[in-house]
Amino acid sequence: MKIAVLGGTGLIGSQVVKILQAAGHEAVPHSQSTGVDLLTGAGLPEALKGAEVVVNLTNSPTFDEASPAFFRTTMDNMLTVAQQAGVGHAVILSIVGVDEVPALDYYRAKVLQEDILKAGPLPYSIVRATQFFEFMEAVISWTSDENGVRLPTTPVQPIAAADVAQAVAEVSAGTPLQGIRNIAGPDVFPLVELGKITLAARGDHRTVTTDDSVGMFAAVPGDVLISKGDAFIAPTAYREWLGRQG
Repeated sequence: MKIAVLGGTGLIGSQVVKILQAAGHEAVPHSQSTGVDLLTGAGLPEALKGAEVVVNLTNSPTFDEASPAFFRTTMDNMLTVAQQAGVGHAVILSIVGVDEVPALDYYRAKVLQEDILKAGPLPYSIVRATQFFEFMEAVISWTSDENGVRLPTTPVQPIAAADVAQAVAEVSAGTPLQGIRNIAGPDVFPLVELGKITLAARGDHRTVTTDDSVGMFAAVPGDVLISKGDAFIAPTAYREWLGRQG
């Protein structure tokens, strides 16, 4: 099966390509570095020519009010060209609980992306994942200085990027879901506790304190980022993953 992976050189996309290729599929990575620009449509007809599946793993360069325009333009371009090319399945990666966090511009933008796909002309699948292990360092950096780190108690259920890539690859090679598959890591943590675990593993002795007013995740209500009963629970635990990072 020929599968075009847009954003195929990024954290998730590069792993998806490898998994699909190892399974015998013709998975081709596309990105701005390979001459494909979803915002302008440049290179897109060539990228989707002969593809049976398109996987869109591109992301907005910002998390602010500019992100909805990015997803609207890129999805419109992708769906238009994919339909013309005869692509039979479109896949995107989204976020568990994304439709329950209206206070965040980026989450509203991802809901828009989902809605455009659902209303579009192609059979589709949406994979919703919880927060990636690999993003924890960035989350800490948003609300930290040389003296300490402040984080909210927002419950999170982080997942390894490798487990996300495996799920995306499996869905991409399968029959269109015409719906959503939720995936999450095996453990739930208050975000502040996850910060403490991360710093301890890094030998970072800064103090981590609770502050429910700081950072992007302070706007998240309750436990909406936690998987519900229908979710696939990935095998890799955060502490296990941390121990392998060196």
